[in-house]
Amino acid sequence: MKLFKYIFGISLLFISCKEVKKDDINSSENQIVAKTLDSINLSNGTLKRIDSFPSKYVRPRTVDIWLPSDYSSLKKYAVLYMHDGQMLFDAKTTWNKQEWKVEEIVGGLLKEQKIRDCIVVAIWNISEIRHTDYYPQKPFDLLPQKFKDSIFETGNKQFGTDFKGLNSDNYLKFIVEEVKPFIDSNFSVFTNSENTFIAGSSMGGLISMYALCEYPEVFGGAACLSTHWVGFMPQENFPVPETFFTYLAQNLPLPATHKIYFDYGTKTLDKFYLPYQNRVNEVLKQKGYDESNSKNLKFEGHDHSENSWNQRFQIPVQFLLNKN
Repeated sequence: MKLFKYIFGISLLFISCKEVKKDDINSSENQIVAKTLDSINLSNGTLKRIDSFPSKYVRPRTVDIWLPSDYSSLKKYAVLYMHDGQMLFDAKTTWNKQEWKVEEIVGGLLKEQKIRDCIVVAIWNISEIRHTDYYPQKPFDLLPQKFKDSIFETGNKQFGTDFKGLNSDNYLKFIVEEVKPFIDSNFSVFTNSENTFIAGSSMGGLISMYALCEYPEVFGGAACLSTHWVGFMPQENFPVPETFFTYLAQNLPLPATHKIYFDYGTKTLDKFYLPYQNRVNEVLKQKGYDESNSKNLKFEGHDHSENSWNQRFQIPVQFLLNKN
């Protein structure tokens, strides 16, 4: 059950920080302030934090911005947006003492000149509404009405979550209409889709896929690690996975201008994704994708955790952010 609680959100430990005001970024709009942190354990680069990003679409939440050590306003950077932001940088502050090692991996690839210059925008989840924010609305709409009704039955624990509704369309509006404009205005970044990407794991994989399909003019690529095709707790004869493939077949953007990355492990929750990987390949082929603009990779022995994702995160980063 610990694993399932992790998938649908858990209580999180928050970190304190010292303000370094000389480097703070202030935006007059909604009084958004990005404060530089010096208390988080980073191997390289700088982290700026917006403690409570205001929104008319979602509940306000923390947003972190990682800048490489040599960040300079004299050049432009690509942007990688990531979900579950509190799990990305410092294992000492996460609920399970694991992390993605984002600054180590991205910083290392930058140092080796294997990827284009970039920054990372880490959007925190709110544990009790993570499923609500991350479950794609349009695939859900494809489910039989009787099945949808059963999900919302009071006290129904069959699906492993207190699922009360969906807010994923609004969550994407939050990113596209509120977070991205702030980043574009306050950091030296490219604003076009060719340099804007999105990534996440599990439910974060689903919402990253959804973001690429819903906003192909905004995002040029998505990385979906351990994508939670079952949507809820795994069950037999489940109608959920096929709704995602139907949606993908109808909405994947043009492969000439977009990239998409999927992967999966073989242990713990990831083992339940194995029956669906052929369907992923079928849809990619149907939509005209090939190895140059899509991946669907199997990692033997990897489980559903940050310790597995950080072993392979460099692969989607290089795939999306390769130098043209």
